[in-house]
Amino acid sequence: MKNILLITNKEKDPEGKYTKRIKFYLEAKGVNVTCIFEKYSEEPGVDELELHPDNIECALVLGGDGTLLKAARDMMVYEVPLLGVNLGTLGYLTEVEIGNIEHALDRLLSGEFVLEERMMLEGRVYHKDSDDEYDVALNDIVIARCGTLKMQKFDIYVNGRFLHGYSADGMIVATPTGSTGYNMSAGGPIVEPSASIIMLTPICSHTLNTRSIILSSDDEVIIDIPLGRDRAIQSMEASFDGAHNIMLNTGDRIVIRRAAKTTGILKLNTENFLEILHKKMAD
Repeated sequence: MKNILLITNKEKDPEGKYTKRIKFYLEAKGVNVTCIFEKYSEEPGVDELELHPDNIECALVLGGDGTLLKAARDMMVYEVPLLGVNLGTLGYLTEVEIGNIEHALDRLLSGEFVLEERMMLEGRVYHKDSDDEYDVALNDIVIARCGTLKMQKFDIYVNGRFLHGYSADGMIVATPTGSTGYNMSAGGPIVEPSASIIMLTPICSHTLNTRSIILSSDDEVIIDIPLGRDRAIQSMEASFDGAHNIMLNTGDRIVIRRAAKTTGILKLNTENFLEILHKKMAD
C-alpha cells in the first residue's frame, strides 16, 4: 500500500501523539499519508477526500468502536476499507492495539490481512409535514423515546405486511456487526458479523413479547409512529449508529433496508469471531 488515510478522534489523541507515531512510521516505509482529525460529536463528512479519493487504499481509524462506526458512515461513498486502531476501551471493531501498532502496520503493508465486507442499513424517514430525511448505519438504527419516560408505541411492518404493534421504550434494528452493541445489551442475539440478516430487538418491552426477530437481509422493515396512550402525540428519535438523530412524530414512518454499499473491514487478527467472543466473554 502506498496511500493511506489516518482518521483520528482528536478527543482520544488530543496532541496527535499516536497519529504522528503512525504517520512517521508509515512515511519511513515510503507510504503517502493523509491525516484528518475529527471530533466524534460532529458531522464532518471527510470533505478533504474530495481532492484525491481514488488514491486512498485504506483508512486507519484511531479511536474506539464509535469512531470507526462514524468513519464507516463518512467513508461509505468512497468504498475505502477501514482498519480500527484502539485508543479507548476494548471493543469488537477496533482490533489493533496501539501498543502493537508497528507490527500491525508491517502486516498491513505486506498484505497479511483479510478483507471482510460488512452489510450496512439505510433508513429513510418520511415526515408527515416536512421533507424526507435519510442516513446509513453500520451497527444499528435505534428508534427510541426522547425527552420523556413514557412508554412508546410502534407499528412494525415487514415487506408491507403488518408484523406486530409494540409497546416499549424503543426498537433496535441491527446488522450482524451491530449484534454486539446495543442489541446485545437489550438481550438480542450475538451474530457472526459476516452473516446477512437484520435483527429487530425491542428495548424494555412493556409486554411479555420481548424476543428478537431475525429477518432476511433482503427484507424491508417499516416502523410507523401511531398515536400513543390516550391518543397522545408521540415524539421519538431515530439514531443512526448513535451519531446522527432524526426526529419522528406521530404520523411519521421510517423505512429500513439493507444499504446498497458495504463497509470493508481489514482484519489482521488470525483469531476467528468465536475465539474473540470466547475471550471477551471470559473477561
